Amino acid sequence: MISTTEILNSSILIVDDQLSNVLLLEQMLEGAGYTCIASTTDPTKVCGLYQKNRYDLILLDLQMPGMDGFQVMEELKRIETDGYLPILVITAQPNHKLRALTMGAKDFVSKPFDLIEVQNRIRNMLEVRLLYKNLEYYNQSLEQIVAERTIELSASEERFRRLTELSSDWYWEQDANGQFTMVYGPVHEMLGIRINNDVLDNVEEQGIIWDEAERLVLETNLVARKPFLDFVYSRNKPNGQRQYLMVSGEPVFDPSGRFIGYRGIGKDVTETMRPGNITP
Repeated sequence: MISTTEILNSSILIVDDQLSNVLLLEQMLEGAGYTCIASTTDPTKVCGLYQKNRYDLILLDLQMPGMDGFQVMEELKRIETDGYLPILVITAQPNHKLRALTMGAKDFVSKPFDLIEVQNRIRNMLEVRLLYKNLEYYNQSLEQIVAERTIELSASEERFRRLTELSSDWYWEQDANGQFTMVYGPVHEMLGIRINNDVLDNVEEQGIIWDEAERLVLETNLVARKPFLDFVYSRNKPNGQRQYLMVSGEPVFDPSGRFIGYRGIGKDVTETMRPGNITP
């Protein structure tokens, strides 16, 4: 909601070539409590004043010598190409009203003035104008927040990736069907889980022999959707070397409790498993 104080502190520009009309409107606005009132009898100065001050409301007379109100509106529209043009036109010609509204004016008042009507129309227009400004500010703030959160998320993801790289050789995520959706490092080569047969066939064709009992335990955990921590399994490489891998993983569930996949980390721990390096 827009407060009365906000409305009365709005900036208003009066544009009329007749000084008597300007003084009448100024007196009326001051009497109603408005605190930020400017005026000019020269329509050629309006655009410069608006560019400098961005008034919340322009009271614009349509019939002026040298440059009429319609021409002023055309100039103002070139400034506010994407914004809200807060113009309340003043006219003694009924046939000018529709044309003014078509050109972008938001409302009109007729001469001679009905001061009560003028006050109500001004207040209504200012309330709409301030609501519009608040919406613009909110949208800009929201865009800024989204931009900041995006930067923070990217930085967080990068920190997570770096920490994962430091603490493990590889990181992996799978969907509910067991398909890999994210991998860091040689996951497909080293996991040895019987899910992607193409990968396993390719690995086994290279002469790598897995310890089937160990791998069965790992697969059983996955099928049962159980977490596992520092599970060590091994394989014999074509050169006869025994390789040990350690993997940790956890099932992932959505807020409703539905299983949506697995994620985990792993690393090569062959060096720590060599005789003399194993802690009793």
